[in-house]
Parts: sequence; C-alpha cells; structure tokens
Amino acid sequence: MSKNLVIVESPAKAKTIQKYLGSDFEVKSSFGHIRDLPKKGMGINLQTFTPDYEVSADKKKLVAELKAAAKKAEIVWLASDEDREGEAISWHLAQELKLKEEQTKRIVFHEITKNAILKAIENPRKIDQNLVNAQQARRILDRIVGFEMSPVLWRKVKTGLSAGRVQSVALRLVVEREKEIRDFQAISSYKVEGTFINNEKQEISSKLKKDFVKETEAEAFLNQAQNTEFKVLNVEKKPGTRSASAPFTTSTLQQEASNRLGYNVTNTMRIAQRLYEEGFITYMRTDSVNLSEEAINGAKSQIISEFGEEYSKPKKFTTKSASAQEAHEAIRPTDFSLKSVPDAQQNKLYQLIYKRTLASQMANAKIEKTVIEIGNKSLPQHFEAVGEVIVFEGFLKAYGIVKNDDDDAEDNSKLLPKVNIGEILTYKKIEATQKFTRPAARYTEAGLVKKLEELGIGRPSTYAPTIQTIQNREYVDKREIEAQTREYLKLTLTKTLKKEILEEKFGGDKNKFVPTDIGEVVTDFLTENFAEILDYGFTAKVEQDFDDIANGSEKWKETLQTFYKDFHPKIEDVQEHAERANGERFLGKDPKSGKNVYARIGRFGPMVQIGEQDDEEKPTFASLMANQNISTLTFEEALELFKIPFDLSDYEGKKVLVGVGRFGPYVKWGETFISIPKGMDPFSVDDEHAIEIIEEKKKTDAPITNYKGNPVTKGTGRFGPFIKYDGMFINVPKRYNFENLSQNDIDELIEAKLEKEANRYIQQWPDEKISIENARWGPIIKHGKNIFKIPKTKSGEKYEVEDLKEVVLEEVKKWITAQDKNAFKEKVKPKKAAAKKATAKKKATPKKK
Repeated sequence: MSKNLVIVESPAKAKTIQKYLGSDFEVKSSFGHIRDLPKKGMGINLQTFTPDYEVSADKKKLVAELKAAAKKAEIVWLASDEDREGEAISWHLAQELKLKEEQTKRIVFHEITKNAILKAIENPRKIDQNLVNAQQARRILDRIVGFEMSPVLWRKVKTGLSAGRVQSVALRLVVEREKEIRDFQAISSYKVEGTFINNEKQEISSKLKKDFVKETEAEAFLNQAQNTEFKVLNVEKKPGTRSASAPFTTSTLQQEASNRLGYNVTNTMRIAQRLYEEGFITYMRTDSVNLSEEAINGAKSQIISEFGEEYSKPKKFTTKSASAQEAHEAIRPTDFSLKSVPDAQQNKLYQLIYKRTLASQMANAKIEKTVIEIGNKSLPQHFEAVGEVIVFEGFLKAYGIVKNDDDDAEDNSKLLPKVNIGEILTYKKIEATQKFTRPAARYTEAGLVKKLEELGIGRPSTYAPTIQTIQNREYVDKREIEAQTREYLKLTLTKTLKKEILEEKFGGDKNKFVPTDIGEVVTDFLTENFAEILDYGFTAKVEQDFDDIANGSEKWKETLQTFYKDFHPKIEDVQEHAERANGERFLGKDPKSGKNVYARIGRFGPMVQIGEQDDEEKPTFASLMANQNISTLTFEEALELFKIPFDLSDYEGKKVLVGVGRFGPYVKWGETFISIPKGMDPFSVDDEHAIEIIEEKKKTDAPITNYKGNPVTKGTGRFGPFIKYDGMFINVPKRYNFENLSQNDIDELIEAKLEKEANRYIQQWPDEKISIENARWGPIIKHGKNIFKIPKTKSGEKYEVEDLKEVVLEEVKKWITAQDKNAFKEKVKPKKAAAKKATAKKKATPKKK
C-alpha cells in the first residue's frame, strides 16, 4: 500500500495526477461531494443554523473504501479544487473519514501539470475554515430560501414550483426585459445615405451627419440636394490603435464561447472542466485576469517564435472587481507550445483560450482612420465617409475580430478611394430611409451572464447552474418569436425623386431567453411579496457577505441569523395574507353565452376559460398555443382557441381530428397522435394537410428491418434517436450511425435491451402492479409509479437477490405499507359539490385590460 493517499474530486483529474506522482502515491476520487444536506427536509437547525449533513446512499460504499485507504496511508493529501466548493469537499472528507490533523495536508494548484503538483506538495497548508464557512453559508442560505419560499408558491400559484435566491433574480431580469420589449413604442426617423462618384469613377459610400424626424424634412433636404454641386470639403487621417482584451475569466469565457462557438454556458463549463482535468488549461472557475510570470514568459517566447519580436508586448492585467482573488490566475493554457488538443470539441474551446491568452500579451493593432467630409456650404448638413486601414495587425494576427449582436452595425473597415479637398463629386443616389428605434435585445445566455456579473449577482461557479435551473424549471425557454411586418417609407434621389412604401420584418427572435407564462406569474408574485429578496442590490450584498466570510471579516452564523430574523416573518405574513396568483386577465364577454372570458394559469399550464368556477354550469377551457402568451393574448385569439379540437373527414376508415395538447398542436388519426409541423397554424389544417401529415408519419414509422420476424421502426423523440421493437423504445447511442444502422447494429441494440429487461425483474405481480426490480444502486420495490426501499433483514443485513426471489407478496405489501400507510387504501374522488364550495369563496370579477 502507498504511503501517501491523494484524494481529488474527479476521476479524470485523478488519472492525470497519477501520471505525475510516483509509486509512493495513490490517487483516488471522491466523485464530488461525499456528503450534503439531506434531499428530504430542511436539514438545518434554525435555532443554531447547524447543518445536518449526511452521506448519500450512493456514496456510502465509496466513503467506506476511502476510509479503508486513509487508515493504511501515512499521509492523506486533500487535493480538491482551489475554490470554496473545493475547500468544502476537502473539509467534508476530513470530517467524514475522521482524518487526524497531523496526517492530513491540504494542497491546491490551478493547473494540473507536473511542476504545479510537485510545487503544491512542497507547500501544503491546513484546510481554510473561512472558505469552508463561506460555502456553508451559501449552501444553507440557499436551502432556507428554497425550502421556505417554494411551499408559498405551491399554495399561492401552482404546485411543483420552486424559488431560489439567485435563480429568481436571474428570472426577474428576463421577465423585466420582456415587459420592456412589450411596452416599447418605436419612434421613426429618416437616415440619409449618399453614394458619390469621384473623377476616377470610384464610388464613395457616406452618411449624413444628422437624421431627420419628419418625412417633410427629409424630402426638403433631398429637393435641396438635387441641383447642388457636391465637393470634398475635408479629408482627415487619424492614426489609432486597438488593444487586446484581458485573458479569460469564467464569465468572459462563457460569453465569448457563446458568441464565437455557439456553446451554451453549461457545455462551455463541461468542456473547460475536461480541459482542466486533462492538464491543458488552468482552473476554469476564476474571476481574476492575472497571469503568472511563468505564463507571461511562456506566451512571450511563443509569440516571438511564431510572429516575431515586434508582435510581443508583455503586460499585466488587473481585475476591476473588488471581490476578485488576484492570487488566482485567469484561464490560460498550461503549455504555450501546445497549439491544439486531440478531441475536436475540446480543441475549439482550447483554441479560443489559447488565442485569447496569446493576444493579451501582444502589441496593439495600429490602424489609420480616414474621414472624408462631402457637401456644399449651401446645405444645412454634410455627408461623412469613414474608412479604416489596418497598418499593423498586432494582436489581431492571433485573435482576429468578431462582431457581436450588440455591436454597432456600422462597418468602417472599407478602404476609401483617394480624393483631394475641393474635388467635385457627383451623386449616384441619395436615399432617405425611414428607420425605427429598437427595444433592448432579449438576453442570450452570454448576455445574461454578463448582466449577472455587472450586478454582482452570483460568482464564477454559479452562472451556469443558475441559467440551467431557470430553463429546467420551465420559467424561461428559447422558443422562436415570429417576426411581424410593418411598412416603411424610402425616398430615393437619382435624377428624380422617387417615393416607395416598402415592407420589413421586425421583432423576430430565436435562441434568446423568453419567459414562459408561469415564469412571469412567479416573478410578479415574488416581486410583489418578497421585494427585498428579489432586489438586485440586496442579492449583490449577500454575495459580498459571502466574500467577507471567506476572508474572515464576518462570522457565517451571525450573517445567517441576521438574514433569517427578517426573512421568516415575511414568509409567514405572505402565507397568511397574500392572494393567490394565476396571472388572470379578463379579456371580454363571450358573444354566444355572455359569460366572462379569462386567460390564466391552470393546472396544466396557460389556458383560456369561459365562465366562472362557481357557476352552475361548469366553465369551458382551451389551452394556449406554444407561441401565445397570457399577457399579450387578444380576445379574438382567445375565442379562436375554442374552435379546437375539430373533426376532419375519416381517412382509411379511421377518425381524424385536430387538437392541442401538452406538447403542442396535433392531428389524431385513430389512436395515433401526430405532431403538426412547427410553424404550421393548426387552424389551417384541412383534409389535404391532414393526409400529408398522416402519410409522412406512416413513412417515418415504416419498418426499417425485422428482428426474429417482428418489424423494427426508428424515430427521434424527446430523448433523442431510438428504434422501436415489440412495443419497446430502445435509445440509440451516439457511437452508432443512426442514419445508416446496419442489421448487426439493430440486432446488437435489441439483444442488449432484451437482456437488460430480462435482468430487470427479480419478482413481478402484474395484477397488483407490484414488482421487485434491479435498479442502478441495488434492488427496489415498485408499486405503480412509486418506488419503495427494501428494508434490511432481522439481523440487519441487506437482502441478497436470491432471497428476494423467495419473498411472498404479502411480505412485500407490508414493506410498502410501512413506508406509505395509504398505499393500498382506495382513493375516494371528491364530490363535485365539495369542489364548488372550495371555489365559491372568491367570485372572479372582470379586470381591466
């Protein structure tokens, strides 16, 4: 057995580190945290704010193995990541493995290279309790907020919802931006552009220095320009420079990977984690732009050898954020001589990091900007043509230029022809085009990360999980927003003045965050009732409190007590006094029945309702389409929804209808549900369209082959590509070519699935809907859709599979009843009268539009 045991949090990291250490070291992984707050219940003593940590069932075997290895080792080296989360992992390991202080050493490194690891081993330290306490404070505060606010949402909005300290604030940003866009009133102006020709018959594109508010002003200017002699009034050349950006922090990497590579923040962090663990880059969770002297020198050598001495300009960057830890480094390559890595996806991100770091140590780009002023003293405004020439590429040689959505659309990179002051130019055309102001853009993932960082909300490790959470909760999505059409006026002066009324698309969007109806209702409710918790300044202050705990200037339990003494009474007050929220909007009165029409959140999502809950005749309901929103739905659109479902002519002896369900509009043919293609209006589906949709489905579902005489079909569902055989859906992993599956591939997939299914059941009682099954972490009991644990034997041992094969049904029922006393009781449906009584307390009243 090795004298030294090194524990890291990732198996990939363990594998890389093991390469650099000799046989005296054994490297093991904890696979992240070995213990945490319990999944059920608060798990916190709210008098003392003492957490009740527990080792999860799936980690108990691992912990036993680590304990055994630690007992045999002379020294245990805790080598988890250098941030607060990593420090907490080391602390939990020390606590749970009962490590003695004298035999425990904490080491950190921000790159997994031989030199970094050996240097860390030469400079061990103790566990930093301040960092641990900062992590505990965040974990406990977030648990308190989630556990106390979420049940309020269940009672006041809809069951199954969740709230979170940072996620709710991120959601608020998206909702407020959407409301800003919705309320935006576009203002038009007339932008004038001119194309002039010099003596050499070369064209010069230019823009008038002033926009006109009114059409009459623009037209008057063009009339005045019609017979004007245009001259070059001035030519000015201005030298300029462009400097490189700082090396990457976590947030800037997420933003640039989104803009340049199209990666979402979760994928960026997953790939960066792999690059770090395999030793290619430094630690990827950092808010520092600092580079070590070693890195600066490494970059310098590479720049000189690849580009030349004149391209090298070493520099140090300082972080503007007061909370940044300058002892840490920016994200950079560990070896500048390594220009690429083997994995194609990893290499794209590696190249981005490599080039950004190299560029940060290169000379400024030198540019020459030329401005030509064109006009006549008789005109109130003059034209300006701007061009740019790169004189010396500098850092652009490595990094290039990329324009983002938010950048100015102007492109000044064109080269202008040579002209002289006083030279007469003729106009080819002058256009005055009506342009409309645009609202602020919806957030992309990169844009939301940038905004969270600007506001001081969250830290490098929290951006990706926060953004993923609001998507997983279905509070936001990236549905496509259809563009609208509007008219605009264009005045064109050539030899004569021509007016045209043209059309343009506006307001369309895709791959941007749009709040769902439930996301808006939740935000409105929380903002109204928990204004302080959702306040941007308050959330940023809490982050600062965590930073103060980390540097030892604040005590963590006192911080939690201060928060909770105001927070908990507010929870009780809201539970007691706040009204239910469902985003209800009164839209008008149904012309047929005279009843009120509402749009609101219902049990299954956004819907329209005709009638009141406590009317003698039950209300009627219709689901909203995927592209519709409670806040913007019109009365006319609402009434249209009640035309669905509608019947079409039978096809091949089966009934056909068009309907809308949880997953959008569909055609139902017999018992088969077929999604209507994206973008197709379900109201436009007639017999002809329905037959096309059905035939396409038949073609898709046609057998691709047979297995033992039974047909095999294939398709793509919510969870990816699959084949279907004998009622079973079998996922097709990426290693198979789904478009070109061979018979061998299909046989292999089906046989693997059949073998898995054969080994799934230890015992089955189909009539009772009870089974004992093999699961990932051991045998379980299933009753309907519910899962139950298998108790231990009388002697305290786990049941062996062979023993479970002999257990009788009555014994299994006892095990289930012990965990759920109502499992076998008949469920009595509530009487309608009782339901009416419950809803009769509040009579819905029309609200103003």
